[in-house]
Formats: sequence, C-alpha cells, structure tokens
Amino acid sequence: MDTNPIPCFIFVLFCCFCLRISICDGSDSISGNGSLSGDQTLLSAGGAFRLGFFKPGNSSKYYIGIWYNKLSAQTSVWVANRETGISDRFSSQLKINDGNLVLLNELQTVIWSTNLSSGASSSVNAVLQDDGNLVLKDGSTSATLWQSFDYPTHTWLPGGKIRLDKRTNRSQLLTSWKNSEDPSPGLYSLELDPNGTNSYVILWNRSVQYWTSGPWNGQIFSLVPEMRLNYLYNFSFVSNENESYFTYSLYNSSVISRFIMDVSGQVKQLTWLSFTNEWNLFWSQPRTQCEVYAFCGAFGTCDDGSSAFCSCLRGFDPKSESDWNLRDYSGGCVRKTPLSCANSSAFNGRRDKFMENPDMRLPVRTHAISVNNAEECETTCSYNCSCTAYSFSNGACHIWFDDLLDMQQFSGSSPSGTTLHVKLNAAELPEASKPSALIISAIAGSVVIAAAAGLLFVIFMRRKRTIKMAEPVEGSLVPFGFRDLQNATKNFSDRLGGGGFGSVFRGTLPDSTVIAVKKLESISQGEKQFRTEVSTIGTLQHVNLVRLRGFCSEGTKRLLVYDYVSNGSLDAHLFRDGDTVKLDWRTRYQIALGTARGLNYLHEKCRECIIHCDIKPENILLDSELNPKVADFGLAKLMGREFSRVLTTMRGTRGYLAPEWISGVAITAKADVYSYGMMLFELISGKRNFEQQGDGKIKFFPTHAASEITDADCDTLSLLDRRLAGVADAGEVTKALKVACWCVQDDETDRPSMGQVVQILEGVLDVNMPPLPRSLQMFAEDQEQVVFFTESSASQSSCSQSNTSTSTSQAKSAPSFISSKSS
Repeated sequence: MDTNPIPCFIFVLFCCFCLRISICDGSDSISGNGSLSGDQTLLSAGGAFRLGFFKPGNSSKYYIGIWYNKLSAQTSVWVANRETGISDRFSSQLKINDGNLVLLNELQTVIWSTNLSSGASSSVNAVLQDDGNLVLKDGSTSATLWQSFDYPTHTWLPGGKIRLDKRTNRSQLLTSWKNSEDPSPGLYSLELDPNGTNSYVILWNRSVQYWTSGPWNGQIFSLVPEMRLNYLYNFSFVSNENESYFTYSLYNSSVISRFIMDVSGQVKQLTWLSFTNEWNLFWSQPRTQCEVYAFCGAFGTCDDGSSAFCSCLRGFDPKSESDWNLRDYSGGCVRKTPLSCANSSAFNGRRDKFMENPDMRLPVRTHAISVNNAEECETTCSYNCSCTAYSFSNGACHIWFDDLLDMQQFSGSSPSGTTLHVKLNAAELPEASKPSALIISAIAGSVVIAAAAGLLFVIFMRRKRTIKMAEPVEGSLVPFGFRDLQNATKNFSDRLGGGGFGSVFRGTLPDSTVIAVKKLESISQGEKQFRTEVSTIGTLQHVNLVRLRGFCSEGTKRLLVYDYVSNGSLDAHLFRDGDTVKLDWRTRYQIALGTARGLNYLHEKCRECIIHCDIKPENILLDSELNPKVADFGLAKLMGREFSRVLTTMRGTRGYLAPEWISGVAITAKADVYSYGMMLFELISGKRNFEQQGDGKIKFFPTHAASEITDADCDTLSLLDRRLAGVADAGEVTKALKVACWCVQDDETDRPSMGQVVQILEGVLDVNMPPLPRSLQMFAEDQEQVVFFTESSASQSSCSQSNTSTSTSQAKSAPSFISSKSS
C-alpha cells in the first residue's frame, strides 16, 4: 500500500505547532524554552489559582495577572505590568529570558521583568503555586530566585507578608488600584511603620498618614479589635534584627479569604461566600469613607450620609466624569468659571464673591491670621488673588490658598461643622438688584409672586386631590406619586436619619397625617417585582412593627411611606448625656419584651420567615406611649441579592453581628437573636456595649455582665444603668441578663428562638444559668478587655435566602437554657 509522505509530514508539523502554542496551557510552570501568550494560562497544581492575560472590566488594555480559578467572579490578586497595559495579548509573550521572567509587548519590547542579576542559571523556571505565589526557581538547585509574594500589588494572601526591612528601612507596600478598570498604583498604600512602632499605617500619596492599626500587643493590633473574634485566621507577628512583618494563615484550608488595599482608601478583609457567590466584607479600616484623606480630591466634599459619598462644591464640576463614574474621585473638581481676581473690569465690573457652605469639616493646610472681625477676614481673602476660601469662627480667621482638600459635608446641623466661604467668580452667583431699578423690581416681583402663589395654589389643590383619589392597592397599601411625596416632605428637607438603605424624611399628607418617607438607595428591582415584594411586607401587621402605609415606584425612584413614630429611636433615649433618664426599668423591660414579640412575629408567624439582619437600638422606634416598634424589618427581603451591596454603605453599627456572619455560612433567624442579645445588654446598662476607658483600653460590658451573672454572690442591680439608682425588680434584671447571655452564645443552636425569649420574659418559662460564651471568655482572659465590633458593612450575606436551618434547630429538644415551666 502506497503512502504519500507529504500529508504525513504536514500532519506532524501541525501537531508540533499545536503542541508549541499549548505547551503552557494547563501547566503550572514556564520552563526556559517556553512562553505564554494569547489565551494560554498557567494553572496551579491544586487548581486554586490561574495566571494569564486578563482585561479588567471595560478596559481596553490587557495585563498579566493571577486570579482565583474556581470563583464565578474573576478576582485578580496580583498584576505584573500594572503600570503598562498591552493592546494585543496574542503578539505579547511572558517568557524566561536570561534567567529572568519577562513580559514582551506587541513590539517585543520588555515592559516588565523580575530584574534579577544577569548570568543566572539557564535552567530557571517559573511556577505558579497553589497559595497564589508565583515563584522563579533555579531548576538545578530548586532555590527560590524571586517570588510574587515579595512584590504584592493590592492583595495580601494567606502566607504572604507585608514587611519592613530593618537593614534598608524599606517597606513592602500594598497599593490600591487607581480604579476598578485600571490596576496602576492608586493614591493609597498600606505599609509597616518605618519608625519602628510595630504598627501598620495607610498613606495618601505616600506622604500623608491618615490611619494606623495601633501597635501589636501580642494578640491583635490595638486599634483593630475586630481581630479578637476572628474564627477563620491565625495571625502572627514576627520581629527580629533583620525584619518585621505580619502574616496569617487559615484554620480551614477550604475557606477563600484575602486582605486588599481598596480603591476606597480602606484596607478590607474579605471572605468568599459560596452560597451567594459574593465576597463577604468582615471589616474595613478606616471605618467610614470620609475618614479617608482627600478621598474626594480638590474642591470635592465627602458625605457619609450619601451613597455617592463625593460631590463638588457649588461652582465646580468633576475634573473627569469618566473617573467619577468608576468611583475614582482623586482628580477632584475644577472651576466652571475662572476667578477674575483683582481685575475690576472683568464680568461687568464685579469682583469675585464668596459662596457660603455651612456644616463643613474645614480643609487641611489652613493659615491663621489675626483680624478683628468677620468682615476683615473676608476682605483679607478677597484682595489676595491666591486665596480660595476663608472661615471665621469663634473669633478666629482662617484662610486657604490653592486647592481645598479633605473636606466633609455634615448632614444637618453638627457641633463639628463650620461655615466655609469659598471664592467664586461673580458670574456663578446671583446678581444683586441695582438701586436704580428698585421700584421696577419691586413691582415686577409682586406680580411674579402673585402669579406664583396662584400657580402654587392650583398645584396644591391638584396634588391634594391626587393623593385623596389614590386608592389602596395590593392589600392596604397606597401607591404614592413621587411628586406627591416630594410635596409632602417639602422636597425632602426634614431629614430624620438614615443608613445604608437610604435616608428617612418627615412629611405631612393633606389630611395632616404625619408620615416618615424612606428613600431607598442601590435597589435595582423591576417595578413589578418591587410592588410584589412591598405588597408582601405591607400585609404584615403587628403592634410591635412599624406600619407600612404606602410606597412609590416611578422609574428608578423607590420610596416607602411609614407611619411617623413620635418618640424617635431607642438609642436617642438610651444613650443620652446627663444624669436624667427618661426610660425607667419597667419601661425598658417592656421595650425588651415588645421587641422580642415583634421579632417572633417576623420569624415564626409569617408565611415566610423574615430575618431582619440589622437589629440595633437605632432600628427600634418608640411611639407616644414608649411602646417599641421594629423598623426596617422588610428591607432585607426587599433588597434580595442587592442586600449585600447595600449593607456595605452602612455606618455606625458596632457589635451586633453574630459570629456566623464572618464564617461564610448561611444566616438563619438566630443571627437576629444574637443582635437582640447585644441590644438587651445595652438596655440594661444604658451604655454602648463598648466603652473607651481613660487609659485608652476598651471595656466590653457583655463580658463583664456574663462573668458577674455566673457568680452566686453577684448583685445584679450593680450591673444596671447607674442613672436608675437601683430602682428595678432584681428578678427581672437577672432574667434579662440571663436571656442576653444565652442570646449571644457562639453556636447558634445554643441560642433560644425569639418565641422562647418572649415566653421567658413573660414568665412562662424559667431559664438556666448561661455558660460564658467562648468569644466573651477570650475577652475575660484578656486584661486589655478589647471589644469586638464591626460595621454592618461586614454583613455581606443575603439573609433573605438563608433561613434554611431554622426549622431544623427548632425541631430539636428544648435546649439547656430552659429549666422548667414557671409555677
């Protein structure tokens, strides 16, 4: 049989070509004669990490990076050429060259290299390890020549370290990306303090330190108490004559976790939740966005009460709209109209004027000058072309030159806020009426006012009829128009409070009914789905739940209308300054009981178990008779999968989150039980659970109370709010303390249900002496008494999907917290 040698030869060449282009794909290493390009990747031996070309977001550039291989969302942990992207990954190569690992771009120019000394062994190879470390090794000796763990970018993986070389006094840096689509080094970096304080610090632009971890005390960093209750990580700190560094490992190797220096200027600890396919934020530092230095750039103001955080001063626009859309505010704002300065002929002879900005945290880099009054302060700035703003407060004059940085807008009046007068071109300000036209202006103004009054009357009557004509739908709820609610709240001018879900405003309907309107933020449900969810929540009626009266759903506008609860939130009464107290013990006990009844209704009496996920004094409202009403009880359900992202914007909640929030497991109704227990401790003590002492240490009341309650000789009234002067039923105080201790047990199966809490507080069931929870025992053994706390931004689970184990735990025999029925 004849055989044609040409096709065989072509076939062999084709096989060799295929072998050549795929030689690295699926392998964990690049050898001396291999390379990687196009869609080829390295895969670590255990399949945990992958290395290759990737394109972040909508970027047009490609980068060599390492990312998690098994996650649904591509999450990079290291980038080689973060400062120089490439356009064509198929014409670029990552290869071994002269003992170095190098990246060649489309023009075969080296744009990144490991930069080892030339003349290295020819048997060098690069290996991607299963811990995410890319290691360059000498093939003949297996010695490590270079590793990516020594050159971290924005992610700190388990086993890695951020170190200080004491011999050179040089620090390794964890540096943020510029934004979500640009991995080039941003303005924020984390490093070990080169001054030898054994503290980590965050710097802006490698020059301004705005956060420190506090010194290492052998167990935690003193200003990061969240580390104390961390069940996932084993932290250690090493310091010797050559170096200092902090490192960590995972107790459970199946957990996926990391630290990042985020584009927000905060260092964050994240854990992957497989059941929601999302990253769970455990903690971040600094705790609020506006604590990050100059986050909003020049002439930008930060507002923790806004979901966008940054805005420009009046008379300014974002320098780069595209960067702001990517939440990169570092470019700040620029003037709409240049200053005319001292040129009196410019802009119709008008000089530059000043815009008043009240309730501000003043910019940095101020200059104090000596003047007699506010007029002199203004004049000094007005006639100095370099002066951009001034402030006169408490007899002191401060002026600023050039850019204004690190400003914060406080929501409403604030004792910390000061009025800042910013210089603007006169064209940006309303022109004052000329004296010669005073009479004409007055007449014209009168006509305009009369016409406007008539128009407003017509609009008012029309709006009044509109609201009256609105018939209840979807049960007992009323669909309101956005304009109706805008009128009812006077354009949302009377802000009652707010959180991660949005702000709440007081309003009045045409029939004089007072309402509370919550403007929801970061919710992307369709209108039909939103109405369905709201109608479900609207059917929930209980004396201890705030009544939902109606809603608005127009385009992207989502608002909820509640009954106004006259006495505000519990925290305003509980944590007020001074020796006077409005809530006596009997009232507090009834608040504890009523709150438990409301939660029991949500957990066990509804068709679906509704988990609140954010129980705290701020979310317990008091009516005119000081009866408690649980607020925001349906928002976790409303937000659905978006709930995790919305919670990241919350501020101010500390110490109410159950340990399972950080362990990556599904959340059940027992998470609410834990939060309720923490709140119950505060009802008893009249203080926040964590309290800063004069010596700088932090006292954690639950630890103190749990330790005392197990002592047979304990005087429980000594744990009571001192302002009550011991006027309380000792038996009720003891019962409440026991319930609180049982509610904060580490294992959720050891906690009572809210139904059992109600029965205990009502006296139907007796309760056993609680054990000291393991987490509280850790505090008791620590002489520093460091408190664990975190923000609601730590709770990144979708609790609306995670009530699967509730029925199982309830089906068990009565837990050990119940002793017997009361006689």
